[in-house]
Amino acid sequence: MQRELGVSERRVCRVLGQPRSTHRYRPVRPQHDAALGAELRRLAAAHPRYGYRRMAALLREEGWKVNRKRVARVWRREGLRIVPRRKRLRALGRVEHGCDRRKPQGPHDVWSVDFVADRTSDGRSVRVLAVIDEWTRQCVLLAARRSWVAGEVRAALLGAMKAYGAPTHLRADNGGEFTAKLVRSGLADAGVGTLYIAPGSPWQNGYQESFNGKLRDELLNLEVFDGLNEARRVLEQWRKEYNEERPHSALGYVAPAVYAARGLASGSATPRRTPVPA
Repeated sequence: MQRELGVSERRVCRVLGQPRSTHRYRPVRPQHDAALGAELRRLAAAHPRYGYRRMAALLREEGWKVNRKRVARVWRREGLRIVPRRKRLRALGRVEHGCDRRKPQGPHDVWSVDFVADRTSDGRSVRVLAVIDEWTRQCVLLAARRSWVAGEVRAALLGAMKAYGAPTHLRADNGGEFTAKLVRSGLADAGVGTLYIAPGSPWQNGYQESFNGKLRDELLNLEVFDGLNEARRVLEQWRKEYNEERPHSALGYVAPAVYAARGLASGSATPRRTPVPA
């Protein structure tokens, strides 16, 4: 109206009934929000699969006095987001050994195990054996080899049990490395029962599949390993960070090791079983 009628700003605002202070207002981003935005961008670059809730937990661990709403506001302002993964259709069906029916009752009640595939920079395959405690969500083993046979799987599982204590049960799919007589006899000797899910039903091992997705999103899709030794080193580093630092939403945004320690200290969690004898 100023340009077309050649009148002053004061007169236009008076005619339209808009205060001049409102018309001239320009929002100014608070300096502390600018620093928070820079920190969020740094964390998002390091953890591209984290959402604003987990970011808020990380920030509070670093000493920031922020709540979830403020983090969400700055998160949106910075244009940060997680690309949603496409949901896959899955078949119906249940078995007694699935995680939806046979749930863990405490620490070291049920461990779950699975393989995650990847490749090194030369194109050669790598198979990562991953084992987690379903109750505390702790990753007790991340071991990488080019290929696995039953004897190697047995040795790796027994090694993890010596370090953490043997579970009551081990949940696994029907892969030959897990159903082999050598593996089953080793578990039986250690007093560990087996919970095999239905063939072709990975969702029945849901805790492990959820962990596998995090491992792929937060590490394997972001790193290129030059060799097997580098893969082992980075996997072990990530495992420690996952257990000791990464906030877990299902645990109230505390790290699995912290959750396990709190449970044992309060007496609400049963202590671990006696380690497997050498």
